Amino acid sequence: MGTSSRGLARRLLRTLGFAVLAWVALTWALVLLLRYVPPWTSAFMVERRIAALLHGEHDFHLRYRWTPWGKIAPTVPLAMVASEDQKFPFHHGFDVEAIRDAIGEAGDGERLRGASTISQQVAKNLFLWRGRSFVRKGLEAYFTVLIEATWPKRRILEVYVNIAELGDGIYGVGAASEAFYRTTPARLSAWQAALLASVLPNPKRLHAERPSPYVLRHAAWTQRQMAQLGWTSYLPR
Repeated sequence: MGTSSRGLARRLLRTLGFAVLAWVALTWALVLLLRYVPPWTSAFMVERRIAALLHGEHDFHLRYRWTPWGKIAPTVPLAMVASEDQKFPFHHGFDVEAIRDAIGEAGDGERLRGASTISQQVAKNLFLWRGRSFVRKGLEAYFTVLIEATWPKRRILEVYVNIAELGDGIYGVGAASEAFYRTTPARLSAWQAALLASVLPNPKRLHAERPSPYVLRHAAWTQRQMAQLGWTSYLPR
């Protein structure tokens, strides 16, 4: 390799290094900002708005209203932990055992199931797009590490209960409590919280306000899990 070729390679490597450092600095600065500032939107909300425009859904109205932790019934985040991620207070963003089990089941010929923690879902909902790809999973892992390193556990839960899609175009407990129960997040009962948590796998097909037998069974199971976990004493302080 000639001198000019080596010089070009060094310049390319230096440029790549600066680009990586700039990416890390910008994304971490954004994650740090969102530790203190309520998200004004999320990637999933933007994606849903674009889909509505592309499909000509002229009557579509996205509903989202941030509600701080102190104005949310504690049973709401507890129900989501009980339903989705019971190891949430203890892991560092990834449930290694659940991931290992999912890979093992896929190796046995079963459909690969999700093993996402609440931290991973926050990363995905806030910053990424729907779908499955190695690129998206890699970025999800990257943002999960940033979030876990920057936010306390309670902030992760606070953001999750505010940006999770709980109905078609209905994001967060603030909008859902008003749309489904005509009440505020602070007045939601444990049963209503369990119903909301039970639609999270598929909020477009499952409904908290008119629950199917599956949702009712899952909500009953979630409420039993909430009791076994010790109710709100299980939540991060």
